[in-house]
Amino acid sequence: MRLEPEHHDEARQIAKELAAIARSGLVLPGSIVERRTVCGRANCACHKDPSRRHGPYFQWTRKVAKKTVGKWISADQNTDYQIWVRNDRRAHELLARLEALGIAALEADTRTRHGSDSTG
Repeated sequence: MRLEPEHHDEARQIAKELAAIARSGLVLPGSIVERRTVCGRANCACHKDPSRRHGPYFQWTRKVAKKTVGKWISADQNTDYQIWVRNDRRAHELLARLEALGIAALEADTRTRHGSDSTG
């Protein structure tokens, strides 16, 4: 089964963008968040005034075996790795578009039985 011409063009464009991301090698799953914290000293101003909390501190988090794990990173690392995280998200978006093209092709295939979806 072949893709429709307009789908083929879209798939080719997606492949180009995915290849560029892969060539860069800059892909990092998860998120990087900025945090400001309250310290353990009871008389510190951070307890009374949210604008005086300590930080910013940056934390990279991701899922491993269905659990969130994190690592504290420096401000320099935050700057460097934000693009890696964006590339990972973009790669997932592009893959979802490719999957949508595949679904459209299967659903348009006249050899597919019509009726309700079933798993068995």
